Amino acid sequence: MDSCKDTCDDLPVPRPATGKTPVRNLRVASEVWQPALEAAREQGNTITDVITQFLRWYLRVPGAKLPERPARKPAGE
Repeated sequence: MDSCKDTCDDLPVPRPATGKTPVRNLRVASEVWQPALEAAREQGNTITDVITQFLRWYLRVPGAKLPERPARKPAGE
């Protein structure tokens, strides 16, 4: 996996092209981030989609819904 594509690893975040959503940098523990990336991909989403949907719900944006949670995996996977 190309980690530079999915994480900033505390590198300076470049300014996006005009008219695009700004790039954000946040810290999330790897034991949360990696499974979240995988779950989002399995659902056909990006982690950005999931975080944005959650934040809209958190802020009570009209019509916003919680993101779909991934299926529970059997123990040992």
